[in-house]
Amino acid sequence: MTTNLIVSHPDRIAVVDRQTSETRIRVAINLDGKGSSRLATGIGFFDHMLDQIARHGLIDLDIACEGDLHIDGHHTVEDVGITVGQAFARAVGDKKGIRRYGHAYVPLDEALSRVVVDFSGRPGLHMEVAFTSGMIGQLDTQLVFEFFQGFVNHAGVSLHIDNLKGVNAHHQCETIFKAFARALRMALERDPRLGDVIPSTKGSL
Repeated sequence: MTTNLIVSHPDRIAVVDRQTSETRIRVAINLDGKGSSRLATGIGFFDHMLDQIARHGLIDLDIACEGDLHIDGHHTVEDVGITVGQAFARAVGDKKGIRRYGHAYVPLDEALSRVVVDFSGRPGLHMEVAFTSGMIGQLDTQLVFEFFQGFVNHAGVSLHIDNLKGVNAHHQCETIFKAFARALRMALERDPRLGDVIPSTKGSL
């Protein structure tokens, strides 16, 4: 007589509020969602990129931010990255049973980007992107790095981002965020062969 082992997984959801003299942010996520989003950062193109994370990562994402946009977008974009990273760290929990590593190549017309992520517990960002324009809508392209730096520092992941080809800056940026979403989806997926084991020889991540 055989019995099936049933592994019960907790809901991977989190809500984080962050308030400074520069920004007020609330992030709610469900890592096992359907890709729905509600986004209001005050920077239209940034909202469009965050929507890629939700839609292509199948992550429900709710972000509201009031930032000092009368100065520029720096604090808003960086602090959203920090808060999203904190939410991911809280939602993923002890990382039992996840695949841990994820990677993706995503094209958009002439542009092609590669993103590789490791939920290692150790923050590190390696980003090689030469944007062909300084602005995309209201988003300063320098701030894309700041978003991902804030994310990795607080999510505790190693992240490699490379734009391999691209002429149109909009396309470059969109392929980065779509590939990031796909890599997240792969890394956070539960591996049925792993069960409740943490994917590390150390026994913790």
